[in-house]
Amino acid sequence: MTNIIHKCQCAACLADKNRKEWKIHHQMNVLLSRLDEQQRRWYVALESKKIGHGGDVELSEITGMDVETIRRGRYELNDDLASRSSERVRDEGGGQPTVEKRLIDHGDIREFNEG
Repeated sequence: MTNIIHKCQCAACLADKNRKEWKIHHQMNVLLSRLDEQQRRWYVALESKKIGHGGDVELSEITGMDVETIRRGRYELNDDLASRSSERVRDEGGGQPTVEKRLIDHGDIREFNEG
């Protein structure tokens, strides 16, 4: 599996890749590419908490993660991850539902319908 590494979109990195921030942001995104989804959420939430006000938006620019995802990670960390299973990455029933495909007959036109 190929790990996709997000390219930081913060103003400092877009202006000059020779700044020290670029290297830190790049390494952060390399690390994130190796973590599962809840580990990414928690790590970025922790970094956001270090920044304080505006941290969610700044980390969203750096990592490409949605601000609401970062906020969710902060709430989970504030609760000491009590609501999260240590056995599963996703909640029971989480993720994409199974797609059933069936052929629908409309006279001389047939189409696949995803149900």
